[in-house]
Order: sequence, then structure tokens, then C-alpha cells
Amino acid sequence: MAPATRTRVAIVFGGVSSEHDVSCLTAGGVTRAIDAERFDIVGIGITPSGRWVQVSTEDMAAFHVVGNTLPRLGEERPDAVLLRREGGGRIATVDGAALVDVRDFDVAFGLLHGPFGEDGTIQGLFEMMNVRYVGSGVAASAIGMDKDLMKSSLASAGLPVCRWVTVTRAAWDADREVLLRRIAADLTFPVYVKPARGGSSVGISRAADLDQVPAAIDEALRWDPKVLVEDGFVGAREVECAVLDNLDGAPRVSLPGEIRMHTADGFYDYEAKYTPEGQVTLDIPADVSGSLLARVQKTAARTFRAMGAEGLARVDMFVTPDEEVYVNELNTMPGFTHLSMYPALWEASGIAYADLIAELVQLALNRPVGLR
Repeated sequence: MAPATRTRVAIVFGGVSSEHDVSCLTAGGVTRAIDAERFDIVGIGITPSGRWVQVSTEDMAAFHVVGNTLPRLGEERPDAVLLRREGGGRIATVDGAALVDVRDFDVAFGLLHGPFGEDGTIQGLFEMMNVRYVGSGVAASAIGMDKDLMKSSLASAGLPVCRWVTVTRAAWDADREVLLRRIAADLTFPVYVKPARGGSSVGISRAADLDQVPAAIDEALRWDPKVLVEDGFVGAREVECAVLDNLDGAPRVSLPGEIRMHTADGFYDYEAKYTPEGQVTLDIPADVSGSLLARVQKTAARTFRAMGAEGLARVDMFVTPDEEVYVNELNTMPGFTHLSMYPALWEASGIAYADLIAELVQLALNRPVGLR
């Protein structure tokens, strides 16, 4: 039996979004990296159909990319239920009319990406169950997931964001010509069309001219009834910073990293992120120094605070050829795969993967439950 002093961490992963497989991959990375001397792992999976199940540490540690195929939870495991208890949570497997394999945990590490996990929904469940958890709360998670609300919030806080046009399915079906005229008048091509509440670049297209926009919007609407059409930055650098909360002061910001596509019209889409095959180079750290470095890191910290984020976030920015810095988006639950920027940036900034996970768990444990 594990020592009583060992913190019990529930790794919650999978989910019903299009990013289920990415979440499984992230869970595998965290499971393999977490300090087993300090933490006990309780595996809680959410299958693609939305069923909660218990998953062994061994099964989670085995999640890898095989060829170009990401791991995925099957539906064969029995149902599990989340229960409330004093000082933490409890998960139990349903066996007929009985509950078996009952396991308590002290803190939840939700590694769910996309809707119904990264968007404030599971954070709200944890709040209701009185469970401490890693990462941002309900409001910051929900606003951070909706790129339209996020850009509006950042712009109102005085942060530089690119121009965008929001398209809903209802408006698109009602009068697409009005929207296309607005896109042509307000934005500069190329533009990027993306689901408002998606992640991992699923459903994103690049439109070089107005003729390509309708098909791009139709594709994005397959994933979300709300879509953004954004200015494309020609010749801009894609720079990212990892932000780590600090209960005693200003958030900590890593050295920046840079995404460099190998083709002029390429962009950091789903395939490039998780099955790169030479499409992209991640410069960690990026070749950014002096006043530009200071401005990039300051912008990342301001974005984190303006959004009311907690725990962790990755702030993605564009740096124009004349070194203007624009915020692209804030990701409240960035990936932790071996290809992911967030842990790699902290590794380059002096915090090892296992220590980073431990720091995030401790931040969650130190945070009070309830309103704060």
C-alpha cells in the first residue's frame, strides 16, 4: 500500500470531443513522466461515447503514436461514477447494483482537450464535487475555449489581437453573401477559417482569396456551429510562451518557442502537430532576444492575467516583420505530448517535465475550493 503522505492524482482524459485521441496521448505522456515516489495515479477515462471508466496506470503509460495513429479508449470497460467526499474525490466502478474498485484522490489533473473538458464544463463539475483541480476555473476555461469571446475579452483589456469576423451557422444559412462582403471588406487575405471552440487545429483551413472562403467555412461548420474568419499574417513569426502560475506574485513566463513551417503556404494544423513527418520545425528556444523578448514575455503574462487564467496556459502570438506583437490565442490546457510546446518550453527554461507536473499539482492543492 502506498504511503499516506503520497498525493493521489486523478488523471482525467479522453472525452467526447474531436481531440479525444490527443487527450489520450497527453495522458500517456504525463503518466510516464510523473514522479511515482511523490504521487499515486488514479486513471479516469471518458470514452468517445461519454462513459466514465477506470483505467490502469499500465494501460495509460502504454499510450503512444503507432505509425500515424493516435491512441483511443475503447468502450469495453465497465462504467465508473464520480463521488464526492471530504477533502477530495472518489471514483468507483459499477458492478451490477454494487460499487467496486473504489479509489480516493486528492486532486484532479484534467487532460481533456476541446469542448466538454477544456471549456469550463468539467471544471464546473469539479467545483460542484468540491474537488481541487489543475488549471483554470470555469470562466477562464469557457472564454478561452471560445475564440470569439476570448478575442473580445483580450481586445477590451487593451491587448493587440488580429481582426476577425464571426460566422454562425444560422447567419451563414440566412445570407452568406452579406458575410462574404464583410469578410472581403474587413480582412486581408490570406485568411484562416477555424471552429470557434475547437482545438488542436482541427477543422482549420487557409483561404488565399474570397473564392476559397465558402468551402473553408463549410468545413469549419462541420466541427462547430460558430466559426471565426481571421486575418492572416503574411511573413509573421509564430511565437509561443508557456505561462506557469505563481501564488505569491506575477505569473512565470518561459522562454519563447517558434513554429517554422517548411512551406510558404503551410500552417500548424492537426497533422503538423501530431504527425509532423518533416512538415514543421519547433525552435525551442526561439531566436528572440533583447527588447522583443521582453515584450513577448510581458504580452504573455498580461494575457494570462487578463483572462483570469490559473495554473497554466500557453499563449500563442504573431510577431510581424516590424516586430509588432499580436496575441493569437490563449490555451488553458495545452498538450503534454513529447511534441508539445508547453513542457518543452519549460524544459528549456529550467523546469524538468516531472518537476513541472509536480508544480502544477501543488498549485492546485494550494488553491481553495469554492469562490476565490
